[in-house]
This record gives sequence, C-alpha cells and structure tokens, in this order.
Amino acid sequence: MMLRNPAVAGTFYYNDRGMLMEQVMECINPKAKKTAATGVIVPHAGFVYSGRVAGEVYSAIEMPDTFVILGPNHTGLGGDFSAMTSGVWKMPLGDVPVDSALAESILKRSKMLEIDDMAHRREHSIEVQLPFMQYFSDHIQIVPIAVKHYEPDDRFLSACTEVGRAIASAIRETKERVTLVASTDLSHYETQETAEKNDKKALDAIISLDEKKLFSEVSKNNITMCGYGPAAAVLAACRELGGRNARLVRYATSAEASGDYSQVVGYGGVIISP
Repeated sequence: MMLRNPAVAGTFYYNDRGMLMEQVMECINPKAKKTAATGVIVPHAGFVYSGRVAGEVYSAIEMPDTFVILGPNHTGLGGDFSAMTSGVWKMPLGDVPVDSALAESILKRSKMLEIDDMAHRREHSIEVQLPFMQYFSDHIQIVPIAVKHYEPDDRFLSACTEVGRAIASAIRETKERVTLVASTDLSHYETQETAEKNDKKALDAIISLDEKKLFSEVSKNNITMCGYGPAAAVLAACRELGGRNARLVRYATSAEASGDYSQVVGYGGVIISP
C-alpha cells in the first residue's frame, strides 16, 4: 500500500496542523448555505492566492463519503489518465484513504484509465483540495485521478468524456455519497483584462455543462487553462448523474493577493447540483 506524503505542504499551505486549520478558517464562509453537490470546479494554487475561491466552494456543499478528484498532471510523470486504487495520503490534518472499491469499479469501466501511483507523488493539484475537505469532515475518502495535458482537440475530448462516463457509471452502482471535483486554475500569466475576458468564456461553458463548448473556447481563444481535461470529464460525469444546475460561487485572480495586474492567474469556483 502506497503512503503518499505531501508534496507542497509548507509552500502552498502551512505544514503545521494548527496553522493550517487557521489558514483554512480564513478562507471559508461559515454562513454559506449548503447544498448536495454532484460536482465542483475548484482552483489549486497556493492558499494565499486561490484559497478563498476554493473555500467558498467547500463551505457551500454537503460533505460526501468520497470525493473523486481529477486534476491536471503538471509533472509529466505517469500515464495519460492515472488513478490510485489503494493507499493513504498523509496530510498535516491527518490521513486520507483512497476509496479502493470505488476506484477499482471506475477503473474496470474505462479503457483510458490506468493504475499509476507515480503520477501522484509530486503533483499538487489534488493535494491542495484535501485540507478543505478535512476541515469539514474527518472521515472522507478520495479517488485521485491525474490527467496529462494535451491540446484541446476531438481526440482528447473523447478520452476525457469516456473517463467521465466511466466515473458516472461506477457512482451509480455505489451506495456511497460521492461528489466529483475538477481541480483547475484558469488563465495563466495574462493581464487582468485578458484573464477576466477569457475566463468568463471558459466559465460560461462550464456553467452550461458543455464540455464541447469548453474545449472550443479554450482552443479558439488560446485560454491558458491548465485543467480543461479534468473539467470536461467532470462535466460529462455530472450530466450522466443528473447534474442540471451550475452556478459560479466566486471568481478572483492572483492580483488580489499580489497586487500585480500585469501577469495574473485566474481562479473560478463552480458548484454543479441536480
């Protein structure tokens, strides 16, 4: 069984348990009305930059038994669609186990997915979601899936859609409460004006629950969004599971923290519900 140690504790978020709890508390909204979410779209930068966007999302959803988390593979390690089917993610707030039964059920339904722990060893896009989940629940499980980055063409879209449908099929067969997570930042190192314009196009496609439109907007406008693959898979899965309503919870850019509006990264938080 793999023990997956934190890759970015102490850099993207505090490594100390007490300090991390305080850091998460600064990002959440305790007054948020909670809803049962089919899926969510959340960013994955350092908490000082994107934490409040992610915190707004997690504050507004009911905690499930398991999160299926798809994030972009920034390291290039491992396969195209790499899942962990066993193991424990060790985190400053405690251990988070992989939901082996659900992971294996998803895997057997997909031709694209493969078991590959290596893809997850140094990847941050899934890891940074866990402190928020752990703040609201002390018994969550995860199914982590790292997705390599390819051009937004029909072949990649088809692969992402296939993975999404496999996930949905497995979720329909389980008695667990499951929420899907697509971990993605939006525009990278654009001016504030360009980022806001392009990110609105990507977010409009996401809120329309239309992965084809998302890929089209990313391609047509050269949107430097790192996780459109994971987002497409989650959108496809959510529709299969009866997700009909999507709303933007919060949008921000790194300029809110850095004060630099010449090169920003965009962050959007979306909740998808029945």
